[in-house]
Amino acid sequence: MRTVHRTTALVLTGLLAGFALVGCGGGDDDGSAKKSAADLFDEANATMGKLSSLTIEITNKVGDDTVTWRMSTDLKSRCQVKNTFSRSGTLEQIRIGETDYVRPDTKYLEAWSGNDLDAARPDVWAKVPVARSKPGDGLSQCTRPFESFGTATKGEATRIGGRKALGLKVTDPTDKEGAYTFYVATEGDPHLLKADYKGGNQVTTTSFSDFDEPLDIRPPASAKVFDSRDSKG
Repeated sequence: MRTVHRTTALVLTGLLAGFALVGCGGGDDDGSAKKSAADLFDEANATMGKLSSLTIEITNKVGDDTVTWRMSTDLKSRCQVKNTFSRSGTLEQIRIGETDYVRPDTKYLEAWSGNDLDAARPDVWAKVPVARSKPGDGLSQCTRPFESFGTATKGEATRIGGRKALGLKVTDPTDKEGAYTFYVATEGDPHLLKADYKGGNQVTTTSFSDFDEPLDIRPPASAKVFDSRDSKG
């Protein structure tokens, strides 16, 4: 299962992959003035790494093409995902253990390329083994890596979702045109709340919420599921 938006998917994966950076910088408030940007990111990294669940929402705009992606996950083996492409429809996914339930709409299927089409039917949940998932097929992993990149300096204090936060500006030597701002909570637990990226004609916003909230992820009703293992296609 491969989408025509492989490049966009890789960009989103790269943005999600890293927020524990090396850096230093100027002043702010709320008790974080004495901490360097590196210290603040270390705290955020440790806090995010201990989560039992969260929701991640991404909006990625490249010119007039927009992709939205939303995932609620236990960061292990249960997650629910919805991808919406402005030019090529919607793909939904529920992953529970070793099973994926995947539901594309007609527009998405029309834009599909690849050979693994037997499990895909418009607006019907296809039940497929996770073992059939592979990079570039449009499906998501429930786990989220957090890796280091770039150099961070302190930016402006702000509020994100009603919580006080500090913007940390990041430059990446491998991305000459791009600029990142990561917002770390400065009240309560030091969660990463938001990440913005601007580069060329691309603008990406990533939001993190529902930290450690209970998840209610269940398989679709059996009457709405097509089991690909019963198909000879």
